Amino acid sequence: MNDAFKALSDPTRRRILELLSDRDMSAGEIAEYFDISKPSISHHLSTLKAAGLVLDERKGQNIIYSLNTTIFQDLIKWFFDFSKGGASK
Repeated sequence: MNDAFKALSDPTRRRILELLSDRDMSAGEIAEYFDISKPSISHHLSTLKAAGLVLDERKGQNIIYSLNTTIFQDLIKWFFDFSKGGASK
């Protein structure tokens, strides 16, 4: 879960997650929303993937990224438990 919090600390990665909440996208489609290099977008996507926040699937020549809703459920549970004073991790 620490990797997820670290990944969420970056505003670019949070924006990527917002974009993916609307629909699954390729790295090229995501890059259209930013004024940074495609290798930088790939780095952010790698960080999000390593944290378990996004999933990727090859479709033809493209890799399509989507949200991993399971990790978000875990994060929400942690916040809920924390707000009740019962977070133990």
